[in-house]
Amino acid sequence: MSDITSPDTDLEGDADRSIAETAADHGVTEPSEQELVDEGDIAADYIEELLDIADLDGDIDIDARAGRAYVSVTAGESSDLRVLSKPDTVAAMQELTRLAVQNRTGRFSRLILDIGGSRDARAGELAALVDRAVARLEEGAASASLPPMSSYERKIVHDLVAERGLTSASEGEGRDRHTVITRA
Repeated sequence: MSDITSPDTDLEGDADRSIAETAADHGVTEPSEQELVDEGDIAADYIEELLDIADLDGDIDIDARAGRAYVSVTAGESSDLRVLSKPDTVAAMQELTRLAVQNRTGRFSRLILDIGGSRDARAGELAALVDRAVARLEEGAASASLPPMSSYERKIVHDLVAERGLTSASEGEGRDRHTVITRA
């Protein structure tokens, strides 16, 4: 197996199974659109307080899609969000925000936080990893293994791989869960 490596890939820990599978086993239903909007509002309030503490300005946008609340923080006129947009920092703030939402709603939150375009930047990095893995396959490798990453990032990778007509599967457990790419 060929390994493709990248810095800052272990952004979030995740269980062996998807959240949707685990939730379905326990009779938990997907949140309604209104519940997602409420999660976004709670998260936005929480993030706004954190930005105030850090004395940073930012514009907060809330969206609900694919069963998740998305909260995006973009730079205000005089803000420097770069200090918060590092992958490990975004992951930590996302977990804190999820806990704040869970504390208020009593439900687990699958909220996604983006600070200063960090999610788009990471998606670009993941696309580059997939490109390198595909190149290894074209050179004759039977498979290419990507480094461990969060379930959210693995989903992005699976989608990118499918677009290229290849097959991918998640392997491993817990923080070691990673994606392996093979020919279709």
